[in-house]
Amino acid sequence: MDIKEWRHVFKLDPDKELNDSQIEAICESGTDAIMIGGTQGVSYDNTIDLMARVRRFPLPCVLEVSNIDSVVPGFDLYLVPMVVNAGSADWIVGKHVEGLMDYGALVKWHEVAVEGYIILNPKAEAAKLTEAKTNLTIEEAKAYARFVDQMVKLPILYVEYSGTYGDPALLRAVRSVVKQARLFYGGGIKEVSQAAEIAEIADTVIVGNVIYENLQTALETVNSVKNTVK
Repeated sequence: MDIKEWRHVFKLDPDKELNDSQIEAICESGTDAIMIGGTQGVSYDNTIDLMARVRRFPLPCVLEVSNIDSVVPGFDLYLVPMVVNAGSADWIVGKHVEGLMDYGALVKWHEVAVEGYIILNPKAEAAKLTEAKTNLTIEEAKAYARFVDQMVKLPILYVEYSGTYGDPALLRAVRSVVKQARLFYGGGIKEVSQAAEIAEIADTVIVGNVIYENLQTALETVNSVKNTVK
């Protein structure tokens, strides 16, 4: 699976409700992939249920691993976040080592990609959980980006504002120093114009919360992103 081909991805939360017709509309929208993941209330049962419902459609279905207990077999790819601006080392390496102690021998590494996360919304549950340092200057954000992209050479750099629309100027600054990682952006996209603005900068635009607030707008972001030249 080539994540470099993804321009638009819908992120679905196992802890939130969608009916079958809504899932059908999402999966047949033309989006490049479905990402399943969330911060709170994610369990094995609700993850496998959502995966099974998405699996009826012929597009990539990937799991963003938020806790070991919710890891379900059968996804096309497993995305493992490393929160590089976390205040607690647990979310940089600690939780990962714990998981590998129990399951490392079972991991199919060709199905795993590590995401270097920069979380920038202090009110986001993920920021609180990881004690993320969110008040970054542009130069600090660029340094974190270089760490992900050039020092540890992760395949994905994920700039996450989770629940609020981010700062395009900061994202452009991050973009300017990324040489090899795929630049993902997620957070606060509630309008088609916002999706287009981010698509001019980021390689891949992740659309999540608006799915549950205004599905029609969410669906319209697909063409908006794909018709925008980066």
